[in-house]
Amino acid sequence: MMKLAEMLGTHRTRLWALAKQMGVDYAVAGLPREESGHKPWDFVSLLLMKQRFENAGLTVEVIESRPPANRIKLGLPGRDEEIAVIQELIRNMGKVGIPVWCYDFMAEFNWFRTSTTTLTRGGALVSSYDHSLMKDAPCTDNAPISEEELWDNLEYYLRAIVPVAEEAKVRLALHPDDPPVSPIRGVSRILTSADALQRAIDLVPSEYSGITLCQGTLAAAGDDIPATIRRFAKQNKLFFVHFRDVRGTAEKFEETFHDDGKTDMYEAMKAYAEFGFDGPARPDHVPTMEGESNEHPGYETLGRLFGVGYIKGLMEAAYR
Repeated sequence: MMKLAEMLGTHRTRLWALAKQMGVDYAVAGLPREESGHKPWDFVSLLLMKQRFENAGLTVEVIESRPPANRIKLGLPGRDEEIAVIQELIRNMGKVGIPVWCYDFMAEFNWFRTSTTTLTRGGALVSSYDHSLMKDAPCTDNAPISEEELWDNLEYYLRAIVPVAEEAKVRLALHPDDPPVSPIRGVSRILTSADALQRAIDLVPSEYSGITLCQGTLAAAGDDIPATIRRFAKQNKLFFVHFRDVRGTAEKFEETFHDDGKTDMYEAMKAYAEFGFDGPARPDHVPTMEGESNEHPGYETLGRLFGVGYIKGLMEAAYR
């Protein structure tokens, strides 16, 4: 069965205990804090973090964070130095036995929303995006950035890191651009569909270069989620899953509870089961529920409990 995981940071919190109580045995971690002179991507830092999780009964399956990489994405002077740090991270992940690195190629800024207080079922809060609100947004300092530039820079990057991933036996799981619309603030986005993800991993073919299938992003892009699962699972390119959903289009969408979006989530789970997908998957961008502060939009606690329970039920039904 798929390895149900949760995003749990790098140091023990209440969520670690809640994860175990929900029957979640796998962790998605960030990069550890710099400790005793060890950089977050150093062997010792990663080893200490992995041991913290193991001592709590959790296995780190994915690192979903990265060292600075904007110069890489923009093709600026200094990109080779950034690449060298990422190569070191990948090598050290292999040495300590963390098998998947979730990375992105969103230049200048990461995932982006125009609201983090949109009301959904029962008054819960979710994030949303409305592209019309961004028409007068100022460009970033490095804009304009064309799609052609980004594709060239992505290929340069992959040619540098894919051979290292092969040596380290670490799977590179490329996340689509969120939201899947281009440009934003003068910055093009290129990984805006399943076809674009296919093009990206075909640039430097390798059994260690695949995707993070973020269901919410690709659903907003208009891709058929069960068909997309089958497409990449057939190629053994499905390395990590963000199991979430949205309502709307790439230009205007809002996130939802797992059972309240546009995707047939049972059909999605059946597609994973059909191919015996046994990689890591986590609920993502959950609603903020009654009594929570929304200090961390998409990552409060109660929505995670709902999401994990819902996913476990789908898994039991589909994998049987």
